[in-house]
Amino acid sequence: MTIGFALCGSYCTFAKVFPVMEQLARDHRVVPIFSDNVQKTGSRFGEPAEFYEKATAITGVEPICTIADAEPIGPKKLFDALVIAPCTGNTLAKLAHSIADTPVTMAAKSHLRNGRPVIVAASTNDGLAGAAENIGRLLARKNYYFVPFGQDDPKSKPTSLVAHFDKIPETVEKALLGKQIQPILL
Repeated sequence: MTIGFALCGSYCTFAKVFPVMEQLARDHRVVPIFSDNVQKTGSRFGEPAEFYEKATAITGVEPICTIADAEPIGPKKLFDALVIAPCTGNTLAKLAHSIADTPVTMAAKSHLRNGRPVIVAASTNDGLAGAAENIGRLLARKNYYFVPFGQDDPKSKPTSLVAHFDKIPETVEKALLGKQIQPILL
């Protein structure tokens, strides 16, 4: 099985996301896909070159980093499943409104043309505010499956949601069967 694994700019979650990428890469071919921000923006959690090197070392495949390189994913049926982890509020909004202007959103649009699953691992500070509408739209849409999520810090960040990244492999398994893992709220 081949899994596309797209990373968006919720850098604080990368320490939890890369081990899952590694876990999936033990048993499957994994192809990394980087959002524009992951490619260009450094933070206190690391620099783009570090992320690129790490993803390449884990998967043995250089990340897809352009819209042009993401477009053939669907026509060539490159992936059995596409994971977006972490999926930021910005990317949730673009997916919910069918906007394909980044490598990650183009990968999703292209992949969906074959009716194959897109697994969303949300990480957004406004999941229970502005991003809630977009989460709802995607929950109601065919071929989108959510990794179980919950509030990561209800006292300090009452609207923030983050996926339980360790549930990605199980969510992928269920999604390939056309089922949403339950419970979705943890």
